Amino acid sequence: MSPEPTPSIWDRPQGYGIVSRVLHWLMAVLFAAQFLSAILRLIDRELPMTKTVWGIHYTLGFALLVLVAVRAVWGLLNLRTRPPHGKGLMGLASLGGHLALYALMLFVPAIGLLRAYAGGRGFIAFGVQIFQPGTRDEALMAPGQLLHGPAGWVLLALVAGHILMVFVHKYLWREDILGRMTRGYQDDRRLGGSAVTGHAIKQN
Repeated sequence: MSPEPTPSIWDRPQGYGIVSRVLHWLMAVLFAAQFLSAILRLIDRELPMTKTVWGIHYTLGFALLVLVAVRAVWGLLNLRTRPPHGKGLMGLASLGGHLALYALMLFVPAIGLLRAYAGGRGFIAFGVQIFQPGTRDEALMAPGQLLHGPAGWVLLALVAGHILMVFVHKYLWREDILGRMTRGYQDDRRLGGSAVTGHAIKQN
């Protein structure tokens, strides 16, 4: 048996590096908190838990905007060595899905921040004044009022589809896709498959 791939900060064809994995799972936790706050607010705005979680909604949104930007830059730096999306129509669908996720992960918090800015109340995140209080601008608020919520639900649907495809790969196609983002390499033998992607590719 070949040894497991050596951990790396950089992405490689057989899996994602440490930086990508930390960013992915940190963002997953923060987005889960954001979606939870939005769902609770939809159910009952007066629940104590709703008020608690919603109280950090804007701060987490700003943190996510920063993390998504960092992750996008890191992805571009690793573009030539990242795991492939696959071949044919499925590969194109996977690529399109990931691009849509990135686009909405940037758009949803950005348009929310624009709405907060236009509201004129100012915004502080993690003790830092992001922008000062100012005059309320209804015209500038309109895009955020119109698009932030619906775009957020579309993002939730894409995230649900993303998670669903992990289970499809694992239980239907017997592919250890999740291993790329947990261990940093894909080992299909764990699922009874024949390919051992993490071991088959020669390490640098």
